[in-house]
Amino acid sequence: MASNVWGIHCKDAKIMLHGNVIALGWEELGDLSPIPATREAFKERYSQAYPSASKGNVATSAGELYRFVHEVKVGDYVIFPSKEDRMINIGTVEGDYEYAGDGATYPQRHKVKWLKHVPRTSFSQGALYEVGSALSFFLVKNYADEFLSALEKGFSAKSNASEDDDSIGATAEDIVESTRDFILKELSKNLKGYELENFIANLLDAMGYRTTVSPHGGDSGIDITAYKDELPPRILVQVKSGDGDIRETTIQSLKGAMREGDYGLFVTLANYTKNARKYLDSTPIIRGINGDELVDLILKYYELLDEKYRRMIPLKKVYIPVPKDVEETL
Repeated sequence: MASNVWGIHCKDAKIMLHGNVIALGWEELGDLSPIPATREAFKERYSQAYPSASKGNVATSAGELYRFVHEVKVGDYVIFPSKEDRMINIGTVEGDYEYAGDGATYPQRHKVKWLKHVPRTSFSQGALYEVGSALSFFLVKNYADEFLSALEKGFSAKSNASEDDDSIGATAEDIVESTRDFILKELSKNLKGYELENFIANLLDAMGYRTTVSPHGGDSGIDITAYKDELPPRILVQVKSGDGDIRETTIQSLKGAMREGDYGLFVTLANYTKNARKYLDSTPIIRGINGDELVDLILKYYELLDEKYRRMIPLKKVYIPVPKDVEETL
């Protein structure tokens, strides 16, 4: 049976490297050995120890612990990216699960033998991205062979330095797509109905418009009125927070509320039906913005949004590598 390659994160590199172990925390759980060897049993125990944990957190964390105790086998490989010295540490598992005792830091452990410590620069961006997982313990799949190649006799720590990294483009796209998915999910989860209207008004403010949100419960069909300056044209905005695609008749109701000289803006987290798109194309005084286009605007004007919305969608501006022949940023 082929050996698995596991990835692990730990903030205390000394425990791992000096103690010749891989280690996880979750001290409140105590010894995991008595828990029945099923994922459901681990979820139940985790919920007891962390009663405020969300359902998703329970499933993810309990799953990591179950794999650590019951799926890791002697002879498996482990990859530990250390942030302190920016090294990739590669080892093999030499013992079954053991509990270090109450009061110990990172008490969930396996004995390992560290085989090699390799600079991060020796690996492709895709490989580094995979072991940069948000999980504490995970299976390395896509780039396992690349990490294991570092154990070969002829491996040079600088062997990849002069080669173009074909994984950079895919890695950058993964990061961008994950960020965009995160923004849409947070909007959908936190902003329903009137709350989304207030957010769109704030986004328009950030774009330089003056906005007025219509009173709740009105029957005009207009959620926001916006002006670019003191003079017309007036922009009438309708906002929909539902998951369903917007139909042509819904957009026509916005047009029915518009007066001569007005412009219309329709905003949805979802998308538009084929007929609705045709209607928008044939009605240039109304613009339709879907979820993807809304994310583009949020990223462009993020720093000008109200603080409460930036806390709701916490983002950090970073630079990511892209292929050398790509001039525009993703």
